[in-house]
Amino acid sequence: MTADPIRWLWAAAAVALWLGLIAAVAFGRARARRAAAARAAALTSPASSAERPFLVLHASQTGQAEELAWMTACSLSDGGAPVRVLSLGDVDPDQIAAARALLILASTTGEGDPPDSASRFVRQVMSGTQDLTGVEYGLLALGDSSYRDFCGFGRALDGWLLRSGARALFDRVEVDDGDAGALRHWQHQLAQLTGSAAPADWSRPAFDHWRLARRVHLNPGSPGGEAHLLTFEPVDHAPVWVAGDIAEIGLPPGPTSVSPGSREYSVASLPEDGVVEFIIRRMTGPDGAPGLASGWLTRDLTPGEVVDMRIRTNRSFHGPARHTPLILIGNGTGLAGLRAHWRSRSGRAHGGTWLMFGERTRACDAFLEEELLAAVADGTLTRLDRAFSRDAGDRRYVQALIEQQAPELKAWVDRGAAIYVCGSLEGMSRGVQTALETVLGSERLIELTEAGRYRRDVY
Repeated sequence: MTADPIRWLWAAAAVALWLGLIAAVAFGRARARRAAAARAAALTSPASSAERPFLVLHASQTGQAEELAWMTACSLSDGGAPVRVLSLGDVDPDQIAAARALLILASTTGEGDPPDSASRFVRQVMSGTQDLTGVEYGLLALGDSSYRDFCGFGRALDGWLLRSGARALFDRVEVDDGDAGALRHWQHQLAQLTGSAAPADWSRPAFDHWRLARRVHLNPGSPGGEAHLLTFEPVDHAPVWVAGDIAEIGLPPGPTSVSPGSREYSVASLPEDGVVEFIIRRMTGPDGAPGLASGWLTRDLTPGEVVDMRIRTNRSFHGPARHTPLILIGNGTGLAGLRAHWRSRSGRAHGGTWLMFGERTRACDAFLEEELLAAVADGTLTRLDRAFSRDAGDRRYVQALIEQQAPELKAWVDRGAAIYVCGSLEGMSRGVQTALETVLGSERLIELTEAGRYRRDVY
C-alpha cells in the first residue's frame, strides 16, 4: 500500500468522479422516468380512464421512434382516446392483451437489426409462441433504404404479429430516412382510428401547382356513388413518380380561413402521360352532405382552376421487376391504384399481368372499359376477370374470383407472382385476405408479405 499523498488524492478524485457519473446517470434516468410519467398522465383524462387505452409502443435506437411515439400518443389523445406509452422492451403479453389496440413505432438499426432497447422483447417474447388472437395493431417502420435490409426489424415484427394471430388495422407504413409524406400518411391513419378530423401535419408538405384539365363521370346511372376520372396538368414544373405513388391534394380554406389539411389519393397515371389522374368517388354523409374533399373535387372545382398538390413516394406499393408475374386485385375506385401498374408494363415483354376487378353493375360500373379491353388486346394485360355484385347473372364480389380461379392463381404464385390489392379496407380487402388465405394458406401469405410479394393500398 502506498503512502504517497498525491496518489491518494488522485485515487480519491477518480472515485469521486465515478460516483458522480453514477449519480448523474441515475438522476438523468429518474428525470426521464418522471417526464415520461408526467406526459403519460397528461394524455388520459379522468373521464376517459375507464376505457381501454391505445397502447403506443416504441423501439428506438437514436430517439426518433420514441419522439414519434409521443407525437402519436398526443394525436390519439387529442382525438379523445386514452393512451399509454411504453418502450417495446418493457411491455409484456398481458399489457398487450388488455389494450384497445397497439400502435407500434419500430426502428431498424444496422443491417435489419432491432434497436438495443427491444432486445428483451425479441429474446423473451418474439422467440416464443404467443396467442394474440383479437389484438389489433398498426405499425410504423423506420429505416433507411440505403441499407440492404430496409425496415428489416419492422417487417419481422409485422410477420410475428400476424403469425401470432393479431390483425393489422391498416398496412405497415414504412418511413425512409424520415420521409415527411409517409409520416403524414401515418397521421391520416391515426385520425381514422379516432374518427376525428385530420390533425395538423407534423411537417408541412411543399406543394406544387396543378390545373384541373378535365373531369369525366365514369358511372352515370350507377346504384353506387358517382365516380369521376380527374386529370390535372402540372403548372411550371415537371414531376417524376412511379406506379404506386400517392398524391396529397391540399384542401381550400374553410369559413374560418383555416386550411383543413390535405387528402391522399392513389395516382392512376405515369409521368410519360404528362398528367396526373385519379378515380375519385363522391362521398356523402348520413345527412346527404357531400364529403369535404370529394364534394369539392367532383363538383365544385371547375376545369381550369389550380390546386395545391404534391406526389409522395409510397415504396410499400411500388411494383416488382418487369419480368415478375403480377396479380392485381381491387374494387371500385381502387382501380386507380392498379391502373398505373398495368400501364407501366405495356406491351408483351413482361412476366404476365392479371387484373381481377369488382364493382356493382356491368352496365354502369365497368370503369375504363375500352382501355381495359385494349390492354388485353395488345398484351399489356395477360388476363382480365371482373365481377359485378348487383347483376342478376353474377352476384359476385371480387374475392369470389380468387376462389374460383384457385388453381391458376396458385400456379402464378408458384412461378414467382406478386399480388397487389387496392380498394376499400372494409369489406373488399378483408374478403380478399380471407380468400387468399383459403387458397394459399395463411403461412404462405405471411411469407409473401415478408418477401414484399403481397402488398396492399387500402383505405
